[in-house]
Amino acid sequence: MNLNSNTGLCIRFFSGLLCLGLFQSAAIAAEAVDEQKLLSNFWTATSADQQQRSQEQFIKQIPDVTSAYQRLRAGPSFSPDVAVGQQESVRIAADGTRFPYVILVPEAYDPAISYPVEFMLHGGVSRPEWEAGGAWWRRGYDSLKQPDRITVVPAAWNDAFWWFDNQADSVPAILRTIKQSYNVDDNRVSLSGVSDGGTGTYFFAFKQPTEWAAFLPYIGHPGVLRNTQSGSGYRLYFENLMNKPLYIVNGENDPLYPVSSVMPFIEILKQAQINYIFKPIAGGGHNTNWLPDESPMIEQFKLDNPRDPFPEKILWVADRTDRYNRNLWIRVDELENESQPGILQVGRVGNTFEVVADSVAEFTLLLNPQEIDFSKAVQVNVNGALLYDDLVTQDINVLLKWARRDLDRSMLYTAELQLKTNQ
Repeated sequence: MNLNSNTGLCIRFFSGLLCLGLFQSAAIAAEAVDEQKLLSNFWTATSADQQQRSQEQFIKQIPDVTSAYQRLRAGPSFSPDVAVGQQESVRIAADGTRFPYVILVPEAYDPAISYPVEFMLHGGVSRPEWEAGGAWWRRGYDSLKQPDRITVVPAAWNDAFWWFDNQADSVPAILRTIKQSYNVDDNRVSLSGVSDGGTGTYFFAFKQPTEWAAFLPYIGHPGVLRNTQSGSGYRLYFENLMNKPLYIVNGENDPLYPVSSVMPFIEILKQAQINYIFKPIAGGGHNTNWLPDESPMIEQFKLDNPRDPFPEKILWVADRTDRYNRNLWIRVDELENESQPGILQVGRVGNTFEVVADSVAEFTLLLNPQEIDFSKAVQVNVNGALLYDDLVTQDINVLLKWARRDLDRSMLYTAELQLKTNQ
């Protein structure tokens, strides 16, 4: 009998040598390859049929929700065989609209490293639809190329302002597409914008902040979002800015959005104790000539403000439930009165949730196993009254549904608790 650490246990019979460890190791290796393929299929599926098949296959092979959670949290093995440098691509929406974008990937991209991502929103959106070639970023792309991050520059035009519903769908969809191929640090995805792009950055901060770690609006103005002549005429709820920091820059002599016109907004941020930095540029116009001097502080701001996907306190104001109704792990599902916004404020300590609901008829709490002890009851108190006190069962279908929707390894949920405030 020979014992070999490389081949395992080998026993010599008259008919030959039988190496048990060799076959066993091969079987284990084959199983590991299959599991990686399983994760890759789930992560990269695009069509509805592919998504359905990959989910069914995933549940069949890994039916245990705890094991499935661990696999998804680790994520797939990202391929080194991907495009690097400056690339132009396009997202095609269900209605056929083309949303072009440029992606700048470090030349030395390493799939073993999770990279921060920065989206840059351009100005001048009142233009015809863009042709191929990336001309929507008129400054050229060289200054945006960085060795330590992936930069994405999507396009907007007169039928797709940054604050239109179609862009609210497209920008996060582009982020998810990038996550399917590149190793992204989910908690370091920031959104910056210049002029109309700065205004668009405010839009996502007010209406759709879940994906982003921080917002950096440059020479823009949130008041544009309330103007019905430039879009939908949104109502802005400053409570929605509570969980995400802003780095705001405006020029003193900007003919469009001077510092004086932005100051009332800054005062509200101050009174509401929003996490923000405001940099008024003395003598500055409607340009970014100040950017080289400001860049070290901007970069430090990004480093200092990674996203917390599971804050213990969270607040959201929603005036509709078909969209713009979610903030991280809370969602407003039904309003008591469609003409009146609903306010949902939630605090969590362990398994206990304290909820203040104003004009909200139904809401959802999304539960993560690192935050919730599922062996114990979950208690939800709404407006001072006990609404729910029971065990919650983790569900692999819930896990895969939200993993598919978000493609976010740092923000996974194994249960969802849907509650009516009057039940």
